[in-house]
Amino acid sequence: MLHGLSSSPLEMRFLARHLNNEGFTAFAPVLDGYSAGTSERDMQAWIDAAVREFDALAKRYARVSVCGLSVGAALALAVVNQRPTAHAVVLLSVTLSYDGWAIPWYRFLLGWAYYTPMRSRWRYREASPFGLRNEALRAKIARAMQRNGISEVGPSTISLPALREASRLAARVRTRLANIATDCLIIHAIDDETANPRNAHYVASKIASPFLRTIYLDDSYHMITSDNEREIVAGETAAFLRESEAARGIGSGAESQVVSKALARRLRQLAALGN
Repeated sequence: MLHGLSSSPLEMRFLARHLNNEGFTAFAPVLDGYSAGTSERDMQAWIDAAVREFDALAKRYARVSVCGLSVGAALALAVVNQRPTAHAVVLLSVTLSYDGWAIPWYRFLLGWAYYTPMRSRWRYREASPFGLRNEALRAKIARAMQRNGISEVGPSTISLPALREASRLAARVRTRLANIATDCLIIHAIDDETANPRNAHYVASKIASPFLRTIYLDDSYHMITSDNEREIVAGETAAFLRESEAARGIGSGAESQVVSKALARRLRQLAALGN
């Protein structure tokens, strides 16, 4: 289970507990060079660290799946590209582009800023809504960020070099999606303020998974492992891992997309407006 950029395994805590209660072994490592509290390194070091963790688990278990959140979902794709023996991959709020509605307009300038003295000084500062639609939890996270600089939904700031390496990781993953034939679950919020749902649609349209499911949520923002629909995320993840094993046994190649009733109604309204 791979957490988001410069963050910690706390982001995966609820999901990990649920999977453990369902009989799965859940492992959420701290990755050198990627996780909070470690010295920053380039994206190849992130991939190498994650692959080492995968290999260690593969020596102990017959089936190992990879789950990632946000940039961690891009990292999960890089892992399964190198380890096609992975049983399944679960992509939560997959982030190949920072293009959500709350991303500052100047985001496109950061690639250039990396080559200036700003590289070592500037940090992107997280602000409300902190990836959360749940207002009570959002207030709690705001207090935690002021006290500690990090919370259960991520850090208060992210360095410019880390953001650049995340962009490089995304660029590599985009070119290799067609080579990934691992069963895949994608869960994304339609109101994701960090990564537009186009990220999920792009992966779903390019990946070569024989068993693919895409689920869109309508009552969450980016941090879907902690927000209002975290129970849905946990339940659907456990169900998919079991169905993936069953589908592999019967050779199913069906693809499915799942939306809530509220989201289906909203999509019909948007279609009517478009017409």
